[in-house]
Amino acid sequence: MDTSGAGSETKDLPVHECWRHLRSSSVGRLALISHNKPEIFPVNYLPGDGTVIFRTGPGTKLDAVLEGGTVALEADGLNSYGTIAWSVVIKGVPEEIPPGEIPLEVPSPWEAGAKDHLVRITPTELSGRRFVIAPPAHWWPPQEASVD
Repeated sequence: MDTSGAGSETKDLPVHECWRHLRSSSVGRLALISHNKPEIFPVNYLPGDGTVIFRTGPGTKLDAVLEGGTVALEADGLNSYGTIAWSVVIKGVPEEIPPGEIPLEVPSPWEAGAKDHLVRITPTELSGRRFVIAPPAHWWPPQEASVD
């Protein structure tokens, strides 16, 4: 178990656990570079066959995909008791899925409007961490009573 400080219970996740956590969620944040500036977008995604698929319409996300730059998709979550958190990051080069290669399962759009482009991210890097959530007293110092 890796630790990042006194009392820390942080563990790097093996690849199969990263995929298990990605399958347990469907919402993440897509990070990309557009016009030399970092951008982050919420996306709903669907993992499968060692890749992640999301749907988009014309605009910044699709432009970045067509430019061929590297992107990162981050997803995280909590256990049902809210005591353990996880975070998984996929880095890779996205590609638009041609109409003739559309998989049977694809994410449904959440937002109204044209979302006719499916994008696949094949990971070049996959990493994840799981950690115990510390009680607030461990990370938020108690406030001293003010004297008026």
